[in-house]
Amino acid sequence: MENILEVKNLCKKYNDFELRNITFNLPKGMIMGFIGENGAGKTTTIKAILDIIKSYSGEIKIFGLDNRKEDKIIKEDIGVVLDDMFFPEILTPVDINNTMKGIYKNWDTKMFFDYLKEFSLLQNKQIKTFSKGMRKKLEIATALSHHPKLLILDEPTSGLDPVARAEIIEIFQSVLEKEECSILLSSHITTDLEHIADYITFINNGEIVLSKPTNELLDKYGIVKCTEKEFLDINRKDYIKYIKTKYEYEVLIENKQVFKAKYNIAVIDKITLDDLMVLMIKGAE
Repeated sequence: MENILEVKNLCKKYNDFELRNITFNLPKGMIMGFIGENGAGKTTTIKAILDIIKSYSGEIKIFGLDNRKEDKIIKEDIGVVLDDMFFPEILTPVDINNTMKGIYKNWDTKMFFDYLKEFSLLQNKQIKTFSKGMRKKLEIATALSHHPKLLILDEPTSGLDPVARAEIIEIFQSVLEKEECSILLSSHITTDLEHIADYITFINNGEIVLSKPTNELLDKYGIVKCTEKEFLDINRKDYIKYIKTKYEYEVLIENKQVFKAKYNIAVIDKITLDDLMVLMIKGAE
């Protein structure tokens, strides 16, 4: 399968934080959910991919091209929404359109104004009058309106109510189908990712913990809830991490079917991405 984005051994060191050997691939036509705590390294990784931050080691290829050597060619085909992105507040959506059509060869004015209508954004209102949610919708409309082959989205539904989030997620899915686009989507709202992401890449403390197909994580992984005696009978090789609560042990396992065949433990719960993050970050080995 062709990879639209390839990140290999990405390292970046700050005084108080470090990215260590970040490696993952985003296949063509797929959505990858990028998850992790605040400060885990998601935004730093994304800014390295976009060549916003410099002086890092490793290799990043987008459309098979080196992101540092071919950045002008690459950026024409990338749509971006960053969590700290902003437009000057005195501008209006009409101003944004006039600016962007001079930047992107494939800028689609009709598409942009169609999105404004769909999002109920007034064309001639200054951005300073927009709510946080309205500004986020404007950023998304702008990112989508030059037919990108890759969307890189850092918390794109932040500040949106559940109805608006569902609307945006539906648009992302539609873009994926119509435009043959790939999406790297960083979000704290993991329930959204469970429904739309083909892959999940989980970063913690500057390192990739896992990068797997979403259905593999949600279908195969599980949480065993058991007594201390039952826990002590589990071979260390058969679980990933565990948390001891007041009344029981919660144990993260990688394959429910294999575990059931080996152990006589009745309760194995399905896992959510929130569960996975808590157990991987807070759990003991």
